[in-house]
Amino acid sequence: MDRDIYRAGPTDRRHPYRFSAHARVWFSDTDAQGVVYYGRYLPYFDHARLEYHRYLGLRELWHGEVEFVMRAMTVEYEAPAVFDDLLEIYVRTARMGRTSVTVECAAYRVADERLMCTAVQTVVLVDVPDRRPTPVPDDYRAAIDAFESGPGPSPQGV
Repeated sequence: MDRDIYRAGPTDRRHPYRFSAHARVWFSDTDAQGVVYYGRYLPYFDHARLEYHRYLGLRELWHGEVEFVMRAMTVEYEAPAVFDDLLEIYVRTARMGRTSVTVECAAYRVADERLMCTAVQTVVLVDVPDRRPTPVPDDYRAAIDAFESGPGPSPQGV
């Protein structure tokens, strides 16, 4: 196993997920009990989702006239991660609506493959100047569909 915490890319290790990124638990991520503070999982999930978009060449939706904003998220905590654990964060697009995308995430500890936490995120594409929802572009849909249903594209934005 490559121990590089910045490794992110396609995976076939955990169906139905096809993409993962690594994150290391830093001391500042832990609480007084020495475990990952519950809110620190959210940046891990954001990191994996952004690496997923980077890999698919969809970085233009990070900044510009339109961008995704968080609408809703549910999180379930399964086991405590601790300082220096290496986590593998899996991410997949579960649904695409007209203006929204639902993403599923799961964090596993690499050492023993134990599930730590899961999340379901709903992001909405908004027109930045108006702050109003706008339709998800066809090229975004095509890139996600091709990756999630096929062998996956070659890296574009890595």
